[in-house]
Amino acid sequence: MDDQTIIDLYWQREEAAITETKAKYGRRCYAIAYNILHDRSDAEECENDTYLGAWRSMPPHKPTALSAFLGAITRQLSLDKWREKNAQKRGGELTISLNELEECIPDDKSIDDAITAMSLGKTISAFLRTLPEVERCVFLRRYWYFDSVGAICARYGFGQSKVKMMLHRTREKLLTYLEKEGIFV
Repeated sequence: MDDQTIIDLYWQREEAAITETKAKYGRRCYAIAYNILHDRSDAEECENDTYLGAWRSMPPHKPTALSAFLGAITRQLSLDKWREKNAQKRGGELTISLNELEECIPDDKSIDDAITAMSLGKTISAFLRTLPEVERCVFLRRYWYFDSVGAICARYGFGQSKVKMMLHRTREKLLTYLEKEGIFV
């Protein structure tokens, strides 16, 4: 079923919308949640909560890209669950990924505060559009989906040193871009 038909089902308040969403995007939502939480049961819970979030959001929202819409809901739910579970302790790929990004977002605020800033998000999106496709995909796999370096290596057939260097150089480019755009001086 195509995305527009699924969105129409949500707008018509048809329960089939959830069934169709799960069939088409369930594995993707689960993968996003699992990469953040590293717990099967929590990932399944966030996947299911994503369908509820979509149900509650449509209407009034009518997403133009259903996969991105669902991905954003899953990611936010998973990050919230991760914060809740790790309020006292820190660790794992999520922390490593966020710490790497803090290098190019020098601000008194936490990385969470900086990422939620609307202008920063738009500027980072514009920056990503300037990158070659492979570099952009590697960057997104690491910092949006929170894939480990090893998982990125396996996906693209690169060695660890290549992926680490690519990520390092992309973060440097991002910092330069943010400075040039006047986000950070």
